[in-house]
Amino acid sequence: MKILATLCYVQDQGKTLMLHRIKKRNDFHKDKWNGLGGKFEDGESPEECVKREILEESGLTIRKPHLHGVITFPNFDGENDWIVFLFTASEFSGTLIDSDEGHLEWISDDKLFDLHLWEGDYIFIKWLKQDKFFSAKFIYEHKRLKNWSVEFY
Repeated sequence: MKILATLCYVQDQGKTLMLHRIKKRNDFHKDKWNGLGGKFEDGESPEECVKREILEESGLTIRKPHLHGVITFPNFDGENDWIVFLFTASEFSGTLIDSDEGHLEWISDDKLFDLHLWEGDYIFIKWLKQDKFFSAKFIYEHKRLKNWSVEFY
């Protein structure tokens, strides 16, 4: 099955809002740090999905999310191909909530790569600073990155 999802890095004054996935039972992302996002609901556009997911997970309302690229993760969870739209957002309002997904924390951009991220995140997070759209594929087996490829436009 193909699953459409969003992933967003909310940025503010040299910091990025990250989610430490430590709260949910049976979380495939357990103990990892991630941006925020999730699966599309029926009829949603990528922008509608990312706005809803950020609000649900953080309490923040983002405006003008910027789409940087799309990553395909074949058989990522052992069952499904995930197609993920990657965004950043720097315009937002609201107050952070206590997220059901994990612990939210503003991390200094120069400390992002010190976090326990998915292996591929260390690669594609750098692309978010480029002024190019990308389409990539990251192949994981048993939660380990085996191969990846990218096209920039």
